[in-house]
Amino acid sequence: MSAVWRASRAAVKRRRLQTFVIGLVVLCSTTTVLLALALLGAASSPFDEAFAEQRGAHTVAAFDTTKVSREQLAGTAHRPGVEAAAGPFGQAVVDIPKDWLWMAGGTLTVVGRADPKGPVDRIELLEGHWATAPGEIVVNWSVQGSPGTELLGSTLEIPGGAKLTVVGFAASMSKSASAWVSPEQMAALHPASAQMLYRFTDSSTQARLRASLARATSGLPEDSLTGTQTYLTLKQAFSALADSYLPFLTLFGVLGLLVSTLIVGNVVSGAVVSGYRHIGVLKALGFTPNQVVAVYLTMLSVPAVVGCVLGTLLGNALAGPILKVAFTGIDVGRASVGDISPWVSVACLAGMPALVLLAALVPALRAHRLPAARAISAGGAPRAGRGLRVQRLLGATRLPRPVSLGLGQPFARPARTLLTLAAIVLGVTTVTLSTGLTSTMVAYGEVGREDGGARIHVRTGGSGDDRTPPRLSDTQIEKRLRSLPGAEGVRARALAQAYLTGQTQPVFADFYRGDDSLYDHTIVKGRAPGAAGEIVAGPAFLTQRGLKLGDRVTLGLNGRKITATVVGQLIEGNARALEATWESLAQLAPDVHASEYTVRLAPGADARAYAEAVEALDPGLRASVADSANAGTTTVITFATVFTVLLTLVASLGVFNTVLLNTRERRRDLGMLKSIGMTPRQVVVMTVTSVAGLGAVGGLLGIPLGIVAHRLVVDHVGVVAFPSYMKDVWHAPQLATMLLAGVAIAVLGALVPARSAARMTIASVLHTE
Repeated sequence: MSAVWRASRAAVKRRRLQTFVIGLVVLCSTTTVLLALALLGAASSPFDEAFAEQRGAHTVAAFDTTKVSREQLAGTAHRPGVEAAAGPFGQAVVDIPKDWLWMAGGTLTVVGRADPKGPVDRIELLEGHWATAPGEIVVNWSVQGSPGTELLGSTLEIPGGAKLTVVGFAASMSKSASAWVSPEQMAALHPASAQMLYRFTDSSTQARLRASLARATSGLPEDSLTGTQTYLTLKQAFSALADSYLPFLTLFGVLGLLVSTLIVGNVVSGAVVSGYRHIGVLKALGFTPNQVVAVYLTMLSVPAVVGCVLGTLLGNALAGPILKVAFTGIDVGRASVGDISPWVSVACLAGMPALVLLAALVPALRAHRLPAARAISAGGAPRAGRGLRVQRLLGATRLPRPVSLGLGQPFARPARTLLTLAAIVLGVTTVTLSTGLTSTMVAYGEVGREDGGARIHVRTGGSGDDRTPPRLSDTQIEKRLRSLPGAEGVRARALAQAYLTGQTQPVFADFYRGDDSLYDHTIVKGRAPGAAGEIVAGPAFLTQRGLKLGDRVTLGLNGRKITATVVGQLIEGNARALEATWESLAQLAPDVHASEYTVRLAPGADARAYAEAVEALDPGLRASVADSANAGTTTVITFATVFTVLLTLVASLGVFNTVLLNTRERRRDLGMLKSIGMTPRQVVVMTVTSVAGLGAVGGLLGIPLGIVAHRLVVDHVGVVAFPSYMKDVWHAPQLATMLLAGVAIAVLGALVPARSAARMTIASVLHTE
């Protein structure tokens, strides 16, 4: 084994270029695959761990207590299929003022519970203590991190004169309530509904959850069940943002893995072929066939292990910040989403070297069967007869001799040519995918700015500790904003925390009036809301609540309710937010006024001057120029660009390796061609042509694969529904450029060895023979 190690170490030092190529492709592939696996694991692990620890409810059900008694509800806990149940708990909706605990004004769903523990939904207390006496309330802290003790003691006055003091903050993975009070305090609120929390023995799908709930509630009065919420919906909401990146990361990870496999197979195969003499010498010195295989596998293992370790370290370094961005604002109590599961690193550290060894095994076994005498005498030249028919046909054409000779060279090594072609195809696929994603994301980032004018955000009440109320009224502010030079449209916004009947989670309702042209490019399906009782929302909101166009819901705010119809789907939107008309706000909360305005400026108008003019109108107004940058757009474009460059470089290195091996194998042929008059420039043309044809074929094959991959990614982004014009980004000039990308990858990889072959002298070539 010591002899095997010495021979392998010497081969690594001698084949530095091949060692570098293998190490680089393994590093890039390991990093990409680790990021995809880390995000996949993080999309479920923190939720699953926290949910299991809290014994989360599979279904949270609300019942109308005017139609069903508490005894009847308690009896459902013993029905078949119910693993555990908690309740019934009184449930009420109370009004909250704007900026209470930094919340939007609106409503809060409150549940009466004597104890945060229990068989279902064991609530995690983050700060303070549980509400055990009248006048106390514990608030569900809905963002990750600690709320801080300075907010304890805040008071909430509710209709009827009751005053509630915040004594604690808690987190519930079941999202069973927005706040909790003692049963005595709940009785004082005169609740009209009750809540039951269920864990079922069969909870794997939504259909089975519905069936389990139906069995549990069979026999109850008709229409007593007013609403349900399942843990699968919460889990989907938890991982929605991460899931939007997952197809993108996974696809690049698969591309990196395939490129790594192909290039490693190509390089190893070339190493065996170019090392015929070395193999023969090793066998002549007494190395057994098994030891020869061990030499080549060890030679490949060294850069593979180094690249894998570095790639794992780099992936772990990048995964932390990426996960924190992907899960920002997600409520998991104190569960961590920034840590990568150890199995991800172990899988990469064990799997990537194994993949390299698997790719190296076939050509290494070829070395195992090669007799020593034949290996020493064979040199590196291809066996006679390979590709001669094609070369003769090309020679009979009117093509220049260097071009015909170059086009015929790939047929001399068909296996190597196929591996090189596959690498080019994947390189073109990556470039096409990246170009399509960039075009889509640029169009997405420009939504609402198609006219070229800037957008100004105007807020009332100042910022930070400066809460100066505006002197002007709501209508006066809008009128003045429209009158300032450069304004072409103004849209007023009022935000309220409302609720949907039958659901425990609050929703943020944005009510708009004014410039409807801002909806022109944001509605993907349906239409913009135009009357009272019409709402629109993003795909995440609709999906997580099982809603579609035409569905009707009951929207409640400040003790009033309206029936609302979903008339449109936005291109994107917060999973907890919907948008409605000002007419709807007038029916729900006529005393609520606009707190924010968006001003659309004419193209070329001075945005900074307009913002200064706004602040001069009233000391209670704060204006800012809307940033045109989009974090998601920047993230996707940056990530796609980096990995496109990496995979294109790796594919070019594969071509480089192929051309380098070909020129070394054909040293004698090159010397003979030079001796009969071929110039260095013609040698470069011949060498580059030998792979340029492969580049053109790779472009033709890679373009449709890239288009399919692009559509696969953009059609599976759960938080964004791209309209057709953002997905149909391919045009004839762009496709022609993509076709040239394959040729560019091939030429880029062939140029250096081609120039090296052109500089070889006839004497030095023939001297080696």
